[in-house]
Amino acid sequence: MSLKVGVVGVGAIGRNHARIYSELESANLECIYDANAEQAKSIADEFGTDVATTLEEFVERVDAASVSTPTVTHREIGTLLLNAGKHVLVEKPISDSVDDAKAMIDLAQEKGLVLQVGHIERFNPVMSRLEEQLDAPKFIECHRLSPFPKRSLDIGVVLDLMIHDLEIVLHLVNSPLQSVDAVGVPVLTRREDIANARLRFENGCVANITASRISPEKMRKIRVFQSDAYLSLDYQDQSGWIYRKDGFEITREEVEVERDEPLKCELAAFVECSSRGEQPKVSGQQGADALDVALQITRLIEEANAPS
Repeated sequence: MSLKVGVVGVGAIGRNHARIYSELESANLECIYDANAEQAKSIADEFGTDVATTLEEFVERVDAASVSTPTVTHREIGTLLLNAGKHVLVEKPISDSVDDAKAMIDLAQEKGLVLQVGHIERFNPVMSRLEEQLDAPKFIECHRLSPFPKRSLDIGVVLDLMIHDLEIVLHLVNSPLQSVDAVGVPVLTRREDIANARLRFENGCVANITASRISPEKMRKIRVFQSDAYLSLDYQDQSGWIYRKDGFEITREEVEVERDEPLKCELAAFVECSSRGEQPKVSGQQGADALDVALQITRLIEEANAPS
């Protein structure tokens, strides 16, 4: 039997959640909810589902739900769903504070429910190819650039975009964080719109991460250097190259990637974990760890930019 799923918040991101749920054979898009009733009806009509008139009605009707609302509401809505025994996929960042994130993690554990965080790049097909080739990374470089999105303006670029790469780097390095340096500049908003962070880990690995939401071009790339190879992958094109040492020469081979839509892979995995009661690939704790580092970086930037 298909899992009854729903989406809270059907803006740009939530609309895509609704679209994919409506296409998944393992899920039944039972209903959606949005504070904007007109927007909710439009999306419901588009994907052949119902609109819940209240959040309480929504909670009663679903078995599992995506929460795609502003970050500051994640704990309130996530807690409401978890208390009602519903599995939750909350978009990144998991919350706007580590304490709120921990409260949701503890509640999900207490109730025996799935709490997954929407770090979509972990479901990008290039990521599995990277993990297959990875041994012991020594240096990682990430670039995530986009034109100004005119959304998520309640947070800066670190919590909006960089957090994707922070979660990936923490996952790949798997070593305690030793130190963080960061710089960021507000350009079009009052928060940082471009930022760079340098992370040093106890095992010696260093990661250099750049994020911008004021770029004329889109870019989502990662390069990983280890003793025997250098991997360059493009999340956007789902392509990449592996460079290896061969004597005094460097050889290059293309990474074979079976392309797929990362969000579809993410939501299908959430439905499967919810149906089987399995641990998700990106747990609440992993989302909270990425949030913790993102908030450290944000604080460093705010302190550096504070009037003297």
